[in-house]
Amino acid sequence: MTLANRLTISRILLIPVFILFAVYYGRGVAEGNPLEWQRIAAILAFLIASVTDGLDGWVARRFGQRSALGAVLDPIADKGLLLSAIITLSVCGWPIKFPLWFPVLVITRDAVILLGCVVLKHLNGTLEVHPAWSGKIATALQMMAIAWVMLQLEGHTFAIAAAGLFTLISGAEYIWRAIPQLRHHDHP
Repeated sequence: MTLANRLTISRILLIPVFILFAVYYGRGVAEGNPLEWQRIAAILAFLIASVTDGLDGWVARRFGQRSALGAVLDPIADKGLLLSAIITLSVCGWPIKFPLWFPVLVITRDAVILLGCVVLKHLNGTLEVHPAWSGKIATALQMMAIAWVMLQLEGHTFAIAAAGLFTLISGAEYIWRAIPQLRHHDHP
């Protein structure tokens, strides 16, 4: 159990903490009695989890702690944090929340990518996936949009639209990159 893996596991454990505070704050908003400390606790839980995202990768590279467990846990932690934040902030009564199209787009893109990986692995016997530049930008913009919504900042509509646009672009790029792998398959 490396330090990098411990950081990744701590990120996974912070997801329900974030959800708990975000849901209770949203409930308070809906009842007309929001408790600001709950919003701050949700923001801090998300912020700490986000920091561990960069930190675990840095520790793994810097100290040679790359592992098979980390390769599996890190994307689970990343997607778990992003999706839980987007879904929670879409449905839990925060004063500013994500429009319905945004979580649908993010979930659909991730489901299409996952399904594509399963199909390619089944057809080719191997799977080689490299992160796309647009995927990295989409992830950064999604995190920025989440921050905008949680901090209740002006301009949240622009942040959500930019994240949505790059989520769509990255989904299209992953599909575009998968097509040649399907064409080179021996069986029709």
